[in-house]
Amino acid sequence: MANQVELPQGTLEMLILKAVSLGPLHGYGVLLRIQQISNQRLEILQGSFYTAIYRLEHRGWIKGEWGESENRRRARFYSLTRAGARQLKTETARWTDMAAVVAGILNKKADEI
Repeated sequence: MANQVELPQGTLEMLILKAVSLGPLHGYGVLLRIQQISNQRLEILQGSFYTAIYRLEHRGWIKGEWGESENRRRARFYSLTRAGARQLKTETARWTDMAAVVAGILNKKADEI
């Protein structure tokens, strides 16, 4: 397994939106999906995760409905709303742009300035 990386502040909500955009999941399932997609390189604390889920639902970017999990327990399943899809698109563009700017800075050589 590769080394875990620290999640930059402000990206957890975007990652939750992305995970939920791939299909509805219960809360812990969303957390597992993020870890799976990152090849286990992101470790997300449950306290931070569930606080972010609450914020996203409160903002109307995801909606939660009660259902039964695969182990037959009552669980809240989350899906992306239209507003959440728009927010994910905005945040993805912002993140991609910022990553390109940072990569450009890191790749710059002294004779290129």
